[in-house]
Amino acid sequence: MKIHFIAIGGAVMHDLAISLHKKGYSVTGSDDEIFEPSRSKLLSYGLLPDKFGWCPERITSALDTIILGMHAKADNPELIKAKELGLKIMSFPEYIFEQTKDKKRIVVAGSHGKTTTTAMIMHVLKSSGRRFDYMVGSSIDGYETMVSLSDDSEYAVLEGDEYLTSPVDSRPKFHLYHPDIAIINGIAWDHMNVFPTYENYFDQFRIFADTITHGGTLIYFEKDKEAERIAGSIRKDIRVIPYKTHGYFINKRGFFAATHNRVTELKIFGEHNMQNMSAAKEACMCADISEDDFYDALETFNGTSRRLQKIGENERGIVYLDFAHAPSKVKATVEAVAERYPSRTIIACLELHTFSSLNNNFLPQYRGTLDKATFPFVYFNPHAIEHKKLPPLSVQIVKEAFGDNRLQVFNDSGTLFKAIKETQSHNPVYLIMSSGDFNGIDFNVLSEELLK
Repeated sequence: MKIHFIAIGGAVMHDLAISLHKKGYSVTGSDDEIFEPSRSKLLSYGLLPDKFGWCPERITSALDTIILGMHAKADNPELIKAKELGLKIMSFPEYIFEQTKDKKRIVVAGSHGKTTTTAMIMHVLKSSGRRFDYMVGSSIDGYETMVSLSDDSEYAVLEGDEYLTSPVDSRPKFHLYHPDIAIINGIAWDHMNVFPTYENYFDQFRIFADTITHGGTLIYFEKDKEAERIAGSIRKDIRVIPYKTHGYFINKRGFFAATHNRVTELKIFGEHNMQNMSAAKEACMCADISEDDFYDALETFNGTSRRLQKIGENERGIVYLDFAHAPSKVKATVEAVAERYPSRTIIACLELHTFSSLNNNFLPQYRGTLDKATFPFVYFNPHAIEHKKLPPLSVQIVKEAFGDNRLQVFNDSGTLFKAIKETQSHNPVYLIMSSGDFNGIDFNVLSEELLK
């Protein structure tokens, strides 16, 4: 089988390419830019293109399938050549469904908690000795890639992203997976650039629920009004399972999940993770995993990369890194840290990086999200605003949108981190939140500097 990837450097694309290479497929790819860690991983498998750019001569009739990434554009010369030759062209969501259509698919959707919930399910299945395919949106300990496809697994565990499928397919990715078991963790408006109104965004989840296979299952967070709204109008052949926040408590020893029958010490923490845990438990029970096996496995779950990831700790403080960027994610993350460390100073820093977060009309959604921080900071990069062709932001506009007089706002990352380092506090907890990199900051170096 000969597969060519257009935009092979993407977060999922490069891992899918490696997965197929490991299956014995002949894999090639192109891209006009490839960043780390994709670049090094592709190089280690001999899959890094010998030169960057789009090369129509790589597209020949000998190829069986073209997999098209979102980074490519509709006028991509390789894509045009593939169409001229009449080759089979698929987006990666289409390809993943094609490879898993005969397996029981567990798809995790929602505006927050998708990656962690997916990773929890994977961890439990792996601990229970089950074979399964997977696709998840972040690095996880014990997994070389974020994608794996096999010929002999019973289940496929997929993170259901609501963003668009490809430059020539405007359907959200999760509309293509047709889950047997679907999870909706919660719905909070995001991706304003492609879903300009809340109702338009909400409709994508309603359509997702309608793609559940006949006789399938919807698992949803019952305290989320919008998820409940979908569950209340779903097809009659679909089994509906609501879940609540899992019981928990905190003491000086750590963070614990609690039921009537047992107490389980966890390495993760936060109310939002207890919601994720409840969702994962229901999905695992649908996959015939016992409660005891579920809790035994979760004792060793370390979380995922950039989801409340501890990147530094000593007697001078703790540094956490988190992917939080949407308002609901930011609020939940800050509250989780404040609850976990009630007697310590919380220094929280958020980068506004996405199209929505840098949009004047969307910014008021962040009001109150940093309230639980002792010292809240926000950063935005004027170059990112120009790149996204958005109206300019000012420090004052951002402060007014967040509605917090304590907030310090910066548009220069060097000045920002200088101010953070100068914030006087004994043994603080630093929380760095972004889906970007604060204009090229090395987070491990930053952590070392903060804890000097």
